[in-house]
Amino acid sequence: MASGSEGNVSTLVTGGAGFIGSHLCEALLSGSHRVVCVDDFNDFYDPAIKEHNIAGCRKSRNFTLYHADIRDISALKKIFAKEKPEKIVHLAARAGVRPSIAQPLLYEEVNVKGTLNLLELARRHNARQFVFGSSSSVYGLNRVPFSEADTDIKPISPYAATKKAGEELCYTYHHLYKIPVTCLRFFTVYGPRQRPDLAIHKFTRLLAADRPIPVFGDGSTMRDYTYSDDIVGGILASLKKEFPYEIINLGNSRPVKLRDLIARLEQATGKKAIIAEQPEQAGDVPITSADITKAKKLLGWKPRTTLARGLAAFMEWFSANRALLSSAAQK
Repeated sequence: MASGSEGNVSTLVTGGAGFIGSHLCEALLSGSHRVVCVDDFNDFYDPAIKEHNIAGCRKSRNFTLYHADIRDISALKKIFAKEKPEKIVHLAARAGVRPSIAQPLLYEEVNVKGTLNLLELARRHNARQFVFGSSSSVYGLNRVPFSEADTDIKPISPYAATKKAGEELCYTYHHLYKIPVTCLRFFTVYGPRQRPDLAIHKFTRLLAADRPIPVFGDGSTMRDYTYSDDIVGGILASLKKEFPYEIINLGNSRPVKLRDLIARLEQATGKKAIIAEQPEQAGDVPITSADITKAKKLLGWKPRTTLARGLAAFMEWFSANRALLSSAAQK
């Protein structure tokens, strides 16, 4: 696991009990940060999984957990007044392209209003740095590899649009109030604790249960699967660099076809996939691929985990937590 060391810095992590957030909290604690975790434990998936994610963090005297919704400015005001965070890593969001098409107003409330609430409190409390977890989905149908230099990007789902809106708000607050802001565009993150709705976790669960796997389109879509420890390493590197304002891709830069991913999962589980063909979904992009030139130059960052190693680590976690995950899936 990546580790971050910058003394006893007070760092607020929103969405800190989630997939990426819980790994980040652990890494920050190992580097002697004082971590303030904010998570609303909503019902997007079973909150028991999030509780399990941060069980280890709760043992640290440097970890404080708040059950709070980032839309609730009153709750956030109290947290900022008490904890006085020096740095903020904003990972909390309603995630997923397809659910955002069904619930666009909810996605706007959480991802746009919630981000604005945090930026406003960062301004009022003179935070040293704001790191925003954005997404490769903002690139829409742009040419690949996706580059931060491509400014003419048009998101094609409500989720992607809210992430782009978050980036714009971040720039506005930097411009007006000189808050150092780094927006990190994550590319298809996977690994232990991955959300149950994401492909690798979902497909593994269905394979294990001998149930059909829904495949949208012909299986030729490609994703730039990036391992969670590599993403956390990129966040930690960005926390050490208080840029005025930057947007940086964090991706593996090696896209994999969906049908090839399924073949790898079949090999890992020893099961033959039952494919349930589905029509292509509105809002999905055919390929994501990261140009990581900027991350290498500014952060000294590059992905270190191969898909084979990352899948092996995910399978080990999945096997060790089958009881919890099966129980959560049935709720």
